[in-house]
Parts: sequence; C-alpha cells; structure tokens
Amino acid sequence: MSKYPKTLGRIEAVWNKLGGEDGVDRFLRDELSVSEPSCSWREKDGVIYFPPLVSDGTTGPLWIPRLEKQGFLIGDYTKQVLRSPDFKPTNGVTEIAVLKGMLFEDNDRSTKKIRAEADKRKLEKPNAELSCLIREKFTDKDIEAMGLWYIVAMHEPINDSDGDPILLSVLRCDDGRWLSACSGGPDYGWNRGGGFAFAVSQVSSH
Repeated sequence: MSKYPKTLGRIEAVWNKLGGEDGVDRFLRDELSVSEPSCSWREKDGVIYFPPLVSDGTTGPLWIPRLEKQGFLIGDYTKQVLRSPDFKPTNGVTEIAVLKGMLFEDNDRSTKKIRAEADKRKLEKPNAELSCLIREKFTDKDIEAMGLWYIVAMHEPINDSDGDPILLSVLRCDDGRWLSACSGGPDYGWNRGGGFAFAVSQVSSH
C-alpha cells in the first residue's frame, strides 16, 4: 500500500509537466510529443567529454565584443590576457576532456597535481581560446548539469599586466555569465566544484 502515494505523486508531476488537463488531452490525441533532451556532452568516471569544438581564428581582442554582444561578462584581467600577444588564435577542431574536481583530494587539488593527472591520461594543454569556445558553446545551465561551478582551460598560462600567470575560465555566478581570469601558478589550489579542460591527444583513449 505504501507505493500508492508515491505513484499518485508521480502522476501529479506528469499532469503538471504536460500542462494540466489540456496538455494531457493533446498528448492522448498525439498532438503533443515528449522527447528526451539531447545532451552535447557525456561523462565517464569523473571525466566530461565535449563534442569537438571548432576555432575560427578569432583573435583575443575580437573575442571581447563577440562575447559581450551575447551578454557575457569579461573582467579587466581577462581582457588583459585576451589582448596579450601570447594569446594566439587557431583554425581547427579540438576534442576536449574535462577532469572534474571530485577526482582529487580536497587538500591536494593544485594546478601541478591536476596537470600531472592529465599527463598520465595523455591529455594535452589546450589553446587559451578554448575558454572562449566553451563560454560560447555551453550555457550556465549546462555547466550546472555537469555538476560544476566553473571550467578552467588548462592552457599555458599567460601573464597579466602585473606579470602574474593567468588561466582563463568559464564561471557561472549569480551576477552573470562570466569569462574569468584565475591564477595559473603551479601551487594554486582549486575547490571541488571546478572542472579542468584539456585537449584530447590522438593517442589517448576514453
């Protein structure tokens, strides 16, 4: 008997999902279809795999208006990195693997540790433009569905105007959708809610 309240709750949830009596009637008349949402990424054993991302040669300075026109927020330090001569755009296709923070101990999740794990998996440093491609490709809801608060592109660090090494990251935040700048130092520690994006080499396997 205990299963019936649960069943009734599910029926009510379906009723509400279909939009009440009118929605149920339309569904029964085959005027309304229900399909599973498509997912453009997959996860296996704490590693998220993105579909190949295509770069089109957009320079760092041109990424600024391109993203801002779409409503993304870009901080001053991020703009410094995008305007750096060390930000070198490419034209090509890159497959991406994101190591989730859960793969590492909370007291041992440094940049150095994360890069060492990527080396073991035969993952490679991506181009810095990857952060821009990820920001444009995935919504904050996508990133939330991945179980992440931010995704850091683990490219070769680019120095800001103070000479500090910086990594670009995608950040979902209450005050907006950010392309952000993070410390790229080897000993910098990250929290569990992060994802760390690398390029998949031709010899690595899933």
